[in-house]
Formats: sequence, C-alpha cells, structure tokens
Amino acid sequence: MAGHSKWANIQHRKGRQDAARSKLFAKLSRELTVAAKLGDPDPDKNPRLRLAVREAKSNSMPKDVIDRAISKAGGPDADQLSEVRYEGYGPSGVAVIVETMTDNRNRTASTVRTIFGKSGGNLAETGAVSYMFDRVGEIRYTAESIDGDPLFEAAIEAGAEDIETSEDGHIVYTVDKDLAAVTASLEECAGEPLSAKIIWKPTTTTVLDLENAQKVIRLIESLENEDDVQQVTSNFEIPDEFLESL
Repeated sequence: MAGHSKWANIQHRKGRQDAARSKLFAKLSRELTVAAKLGDPDPDKNPRLRLAVREAKSNSMPKDVIDRAISKAGGPDADQLSEVRYEGYGPSGVAVIVETMTDNRNRTASTVRTIFGKSGGNLAETGAVSYMFDRVGEIRYTAESIDGDPLFEAAIEAGAEDIETSEDGHIVYTVDKDLAAVTASLEECAGEPLSAKIIWKPTTTTVLDLENAQKVIRLIESLENEDDVQQVTSNFEIPDEFLESL
C-alpha cells in the first residue's frame, strides 16, 4: 500500500496548507456539535468529542469557536443534523465511502449521486463497498517527531494493532474503541500526534494508472469540497512513479 499511503500523506499535508479556513472550521464544528449531542458534552467523559476537540485544535481552531460548537449540541440546529454514509464506485471500480453530516438528506443524496455520475462512477447501496474496509483508529506522527523503533515499541505496549513507518511519517492503527486510550498513552512518550481519528482502512486496494488516478482524485476532491461531506475514503493505490505527475 505504499502508493495509497503516500498519497494519503500528501493529501493530509495539502489539506492543512490550502483548505479554505471557513469550510474546514464548518466541518470540524459539525463534528464537535454532533459528538457532544450523542454523548457527554464534557470531552473527558466522551472519547469521540475528545478526539474532535483534538482535531480542531490541530487545525488551529480558536478555543471560543470550539466551545461555541459544543454548546450548540443542546440547541435545535443539532437536532436537525444527522450522519449519513454513502458508498459507491469510482473510475476503475475503486471503492469509495462518503461520510456526511446533513440537515437535508434528499439534498445531500442528490449532490453525492451527481458528483459520482459526472466523475464516471456510480452510487451504490449501503454496504456495497464497506465490506472491503476495516473500521479502525488511526494515529499519525511526522517522521521528524519520533523515530520508528521507539514509537513501535510504545505503540505495541499501549495496545495498538499495527504500525506503518516510512520517510513520510508514522501511522499507528488501533481497534476503533481503543483509539482514545492508545493516543493518550502515546502522548506520554511521543508527544501530541499530527492527527488521531477513526477511519475506514481498506483491506484490498485497486492499483491505478495515471489517467484513472487523475479521475479518481478529481472525484474525491469534488466530494470533499461539498459542505455536507465530512470525510471521503477510497481503496485506490497509486504507483510511486505516478505521484510526481499528480
């Protein structure tokens, strides 16, 4: 999965550098609000909210904006928001999972379906592609923040499932319910991670040529640009020789 992992790292850096600040904050705010609505408004008692606060802070969201988003959990706007997952196929049959948070399911479904269609893909039924992924916790560290060997030892001791390390950085995988605990343990020896969140990890990948890689990337970027879309995951793999062109 070298190509896929490397592209994920590139996208992560790219997103932090050039994402529109207001759009990014809106997505983070919705996650904060829903996390607080579905659990305890105290991050210390709510693992999902604690991770959402961590993600917001890592993207330089001001404390007052974070607090305001959490306080909205008790308001009418939070009751209108619902989480909806869409699944489909992109160019070359790559599997795509789109996680949204919306106050209008019909609008969001229509938008997602249109984007898939224009990109040469198609929307499928829920469950059509998610079986090709595992739901896991993902903790990312930069290559400069800690060496791979000590992080590996600390991660295994903390209860992590696996770790991938390369010149682009380190990725620690955990059972989804253990993410908060493993993250807290790693912080003691490795410091604050670049990110810590629940993801869909592909169990099988589709290798793309340059033309289809460009098509898939356009599909994903079009989806990510939509306000209702929180996260897009795919199982494509891009060979290293094509990454430079992309």
